[in-house]
Amino acid sequence: MLIIGFILVVIGLGYAIYVVFFTQQGFNNPQSTTTTETPTGSQFPTAGQGTGTSTVGTPSDRLPSSNEVPDTSGAQGTTDSTGSSPLVNQLVEQPISNASSASNGGVKFYNQADGKFYHVTATGAVDALADTTFFNVSSVDWSPKRNEAIIEYPDGANIYYNFDTKEQVTLPQHWESFSFEQTGDKIAAKSIGFSEENQWLVVSDPKGTNVTPIEPLGQNAAKVIVDWSPNNSVIALSRTGESLGSDRQEVLLLGQYGENFKSVIVEGRDLRSTWSPNGEKLLHSVYSAQSEYQPQLWVVNASGDTIGSGRKLLNVNTWADKCAFADDRYVYCGVPRILEKGSGFVPALADAAPDDIIRIDTQTGLKQQIQTDGVHTVDSMFLGDSGRTLYFTDKNQTGLFQIPL
Repeated sequence: MLIIGFILVVIGLGYAIYVVFFTQQGFNNPQSTTTTETPTGSQFPTAGQGTGTSTVGTPSDRLPSSNEVPDTSGAQGTTDSTGSSPLVNQLVEQPISNASSASNGGVKFYNQADGKFYHVTATGAVDALADTTFFNVSSVDWSPKRNEAIIEYPDGANIYYNFDTKEQVTLPQHWESFSFEQTGDKIAAKSIGFSEENQWLVVSDPKGTNVTPIEPLGQNAAKVIVDWSPNNSVIALSRTGESLGSDRQEVLLLGQYGENFKSVIVEGRDLRSTWSPNGEKLLHSVYSAQSEYQPQLWVVNASGDTIGSGRKLLNVNTWADKCAFADDRYVYCGVPRILEKGSGFVPALADAAPDDIIRIDTQTGLKQQIQTDGVHTVDSMFLGDSGRTLYFTDKNQTGLFQIPL
């Protein structure tokens, strides 16, 4: 009985398989239509779906988008004799990091391949800054005036190095997040002691002497961004103001003399910022529910009695660390062509997306695309040669790239 029953079950299953897989005429019908599944509420829609990015604030603090302001500027970048788009020149092919404009023109950078520092002159020549090899450098803060830098290593070791005199000084290992004063005479840093009461924002000379404690950090060290403003009035931004809800923050501006500066309100999280050349304005990016958790660029006055005023939404979805000021009015940014909703939470979602390089007028909102060849995803960007050249590094390609302006 068991054997007979087993045989009957096998025959039944075989017949069922035949009916399902071999008698359904429409399975491979080329005229059948394909439907698109609508995402559920727990999924982010693709970049082509949704209703667009919402804006926040009143019309008085929102700059018009690129579609609202006509482009009347004419030329967009330089062209060659045939009138074609400006070429992106690759000045260096090796993997590099910590690139920055040099005070005497050109670019300074660290070559990860051979562990040495180099200078690219305005004419394109590449010269070693020193014969010394620095292995496995993690971060470099360059002096804005002198040929010197603070070099940080993954194990926490820090050194001051002068590339002209070859002088090297070891700095305290518990210091981090360095920033030079614009004269190059001082540095600011976080001094992270073993206990919270020994964690301070400090100022000293570049060699680590004449140390002055500025503000206690306590449990808030991670909320402080050390970034000396070009006019030397502000040494750090602190996200420790009053709580204003899930999508708003009060950011305090810290000076080196205990000044009672006004605060700045930012409309979102993940604050990233860069100063205008005169230190009067602060370009910053944040994300919020209003922007569908995509980063948005804002600009606000950040000096003296005007701190917090003149706040404008630039209607550009990118991060402030992909931008560089050309002067006190114009800024260049790498703007992803495709940006998924929720990319503010995970910026790596945009690492594979190509960028358009956009010139933004922070006063009028006028946006101009710099027409270039090739596909690039901007990692860092800065200007050199008195604003005549735009330099950038790429997230997906090694080397240093240049665009003449």
